[in-house]
Amino acid sequence: MTNQAIDKQLLIFDFDGTLIDSVPDLADATNIMLSQLGMPTYPLQTIAKWVGNGARKLVERALSGSVEVDDNLVLADVEAAEQLFFDAYGAHDTSKTVAYPDVDSGLKQLKEAGFTLALVTNKPIRFVPHILAGMGWTSLFEVVLGGDSLPQKKPDAAPLLHVCATLNFVPSEALMIGDSINDISAGKNAEIETVGLSYGYNYGKDIRDSNPNQVFDTFAELLSWLLKHKV
Repeated sequence: MTNQAIDKQLLIFDFDGTLIDSVPDLADATNIMLSQLGMPTYPLQTIAKWVGNGARKLVERALSGSVEVDDNLVLADVEAAEQLFFDAYGAHDTSKTVAYPDVDSGLKQLKEAGFTLALVTNKPIRFVPHILAGMGWTSLFEVVLGGDSLPQKKPDAAPLLHVCATLNFVPSEALMIGDSINDISAGKNAEIETVGLSYGYNYGKDIRDSNPNQVFDTFAELLSWLLKHKV
């Protein structure tokens, strides 16, 4: 992207690792699951690198003890473990989940500036409204999609294209903003320009390696850029 005015009106945000730091609560639920299965638990820093591809992948990585999933995992075992994870996370009060610096005020400024905001996360949709309500963000987003809202999830283009179609925008009018390769790949697959945020999870890798159109190290920098270059 250039430093000229941008004609983007629709901002599609990722959730975990982009707007909220939810790893502490996800790690707690993961370790509860592992403990119930009699398996080793892991520190937060390790589990943080397993987050971002949805609950099933997080569970598979936890059972494998690695970001690389063990090919020998049995589907029935994974499904049973995933249910334990859902039960643990659903019963958790998510009190350790917090907004990243400047996100709360920034989202409100973007809304007031006339941007249309949408949320596309790979987190199961059942867990999203409670967190949004707790943050006071429910009214900010015109569309909210979870990882199981559609048959496809990021990095597939479908969720992003669904948002565009629902809100009557063409992809060239949108930006996909996220912290992981899934977000950047989804944007590219949908022919939507992308913004990477370097402070999120992304499996321990630099978001710049995914070649987004623009990268920012803080939400405040993103906010300043969007407001400065808005048509």
